[in-house]
Amino acid sequence: MAEGALPATLGPLLRHVRRALEEAGVTDAALDARLIVEHAAGASRTDLVTDPGRPIGHAQGEAARAMLARRLAGEPVHRILGSREFYGLRLALSAGTLEPRPDTEALVEAALPFARRAADRHGACRILDLGTGTGAVALALLAQEPRAQAVASDISPDALATAAANADMTGVAPRFTAVRSDWFGGIEGRFHLIVSNPPYIASSEIALLAKEVREHDPRAALDGGADGLDAYRAIAAGAPAHLETDGVVAVEIGIGQEADVEALFATQGFGLASTARDLGDVLRALVFAR
Repeated sequence: MAEGALPATLGPLLRHVRRALEEAGVTDAALDARLIVEHAAGASRTDLVTDPGRPIGHAQGEAARAMLARRLAGEPVHRILGSREFYGLRLALSAGTLEPRPDTEALVEAALPFARRAADRHGACRILDLGTGTGAVALALLAQEPRAQAVASDISPDALATAAANADMTGVAPRFTAVRSDWFGGIEGRFHLIVSNPPYIASSEIALLAKEVREHDPRAALDGGADGLDAYRAIAAGAPAHLETDGVVAVEIGIGQEADVEALFATQGFGLASTARDLGDVLRALVFAR
């Protein structure tokens, strides 16, 4: 952000930040500008509309300047804010976590009916979330189904600490357990529902991802191996030993991966039970039953 005096009131500051982002070619410049100014100025969306003449203090202006500079350098706006909303929950982010995105809400939508069905049948639903990251999927399911309990696994200690903190913030910590595990390596017991948003980008395609993703999401949460399917092989192979008789597995997939993933699960005796599409009408989640 250029040095010099900043606008001293809320509305002009918003326009200043938006213009800087637009001139830099930032996608969703208007949204990013609003989020930056709201955060820096301690303002609400309503304030931006109804009180554009509200004075901006020096510290608030400098906070906006610093945040804008980070965004112009390619850092995603939610990384700058330190949190992101997912399925109605405000979740903290950290260096070891994938930033949860709206597409993954399709996985929650696909899994939730099965969680409720298990709770109706058994009085409870035991969920295993593999590669939990921020805890987004498990926490969304726990928030929607109060009879559910979740074990959330990840190989990253940073991710597990973030997920546990998010469980505290969302009020479901008594029903949430974080476990360090490489897929099923450290998991004991059986579950009614196994969910995962695994890494599914082919290794050769990582370099082609947007800078915001490539440089700020952890590679371990993106890289699915040579064909992008390594995680699905591990999940399909390990799931039978960790599922209750009537349990299901729900996974997020990349664009066009449905046939390959369905074939991998079929080799372990699973059939497709349900699917869900994201807001862009892309097939995004598959549910398997034996």
